[in-house]
Amino acid sequence: MSFLAVLTVRNEAPYLLEWLAHHKAVGFTDFLVLSNDCDDGTDTMLDRLEELGHITHMRNDGPYDKGGIQFTGLKKADKLDIVKNAEWILALDIDEFVNIHVGDHTLPALFKALPEATAITLTWRLFGSSDTVRFDDAPVTRQFTQAAPVVMHWPWRSAMFKTLYKNNGLYGKLGVHRPRQPDKDNLEQARWFDGEGRELDEQFKTRRIFSNYGRSNYGLVQLNHYAIGSMENFVVKAARGRAVHSEHMLDIDYWVERNYNTDEDKSIRTLDAPFQATLAALRADLTLEQLHQHGVEWRQARFLALLEEEPYRALFGRLLQTPPTRPVQRAEAELMLAHAMKGKKRQKEQ
Repeated sequence: MSFLAVLTVRNEAPYLLEWLAHHKAVGFTDFLVLSNDCDDGTDTMLDRLEELGHITHMRNDGPYDKGGIQFTGLKKADKLDIVKNAEWILALDIDEFVNIHVGDHTLPALFKALPEATAITLTWRLFGSSDTVRFDDAPVTRQFTQAAPVVMHWPWRSAMFKTLYKNNGLYGKLGVHRPRQPDKDNLEQARWFDGEGRELDEQFKTRRIFSNYGRSNYGLVQLNHYAIGSMENFVVKAARGRAVHSEHMLDIDYWVERNYNTDEDKSIRTLDAPFQATLAALRADLTLEQLHQHGVEWRQARFLALLEEEPYRALFGRLLQTPPTRPVQRAEAELMLAHAMKGKKRQKEQ
């Protein structure tokens, strides 16, 4: 079977080899990577990975339609044979890592556990900063082991998911969180399951992008989401802007809604042996290793340059003063949810 991971990146050279090595160990057979406007050599690194046969690289340097950079890239990707011919597809970001908890922790083991599935929702588990200040050139999945609790009651983004789906014609286009353009005449053939193994209802087939929260969604599989990393890393990320709307600078609100450090989760290390072997093989290529080091140096220099600008210096100062995020308790969440529903009802009546 062919399992395709689709990735969009900009200025992520220090993280590419870890991400690729991990997802090769998970069982992905094909990789399509879209790059845009790179200053740190990410695009050159991707060219080298393509030369070596590891990935397919497509530049997505614009112009962009109103959907933004990521959606424009995915529309281009829809036309490629690597997408059309894939049996299963998952769109990911560089800070997202598939973490399977069944069998040998690979994709075939997940499909064996859910043989009837045509789509599986991989719910985010948010990993915090572990109170790390400075950027370190070491695997993200080994540096950051503090995460949100298994059961989260708020915010809704803590239950967002990415969708691993069978490319059998029921959906016509790639999407950031879920496949798009459903074939509504044949959707009765779709069988959606969550990361706990529960079959999902009809609304997931057409519109949902987050799981029901207030319960575990990770029994079979989760998506480790290292959205913030170290404080230094976050400042550089803030300057880049959001993945979908790059013109929007990230600020302390983004950090607070993701910096959960209450629980330790090292489960991703179950694939340590194949991951380490694949990573070592990638870094044995002299060109890749040099490009990796160039990306590290660029990131370090970029942070120091940003500290000379007031908005980013102020952001770094706020990060240093902000404690880890406290999870919202059930009663507090229910209060907000009740009033959120009242607000939606009132808007409909107006």
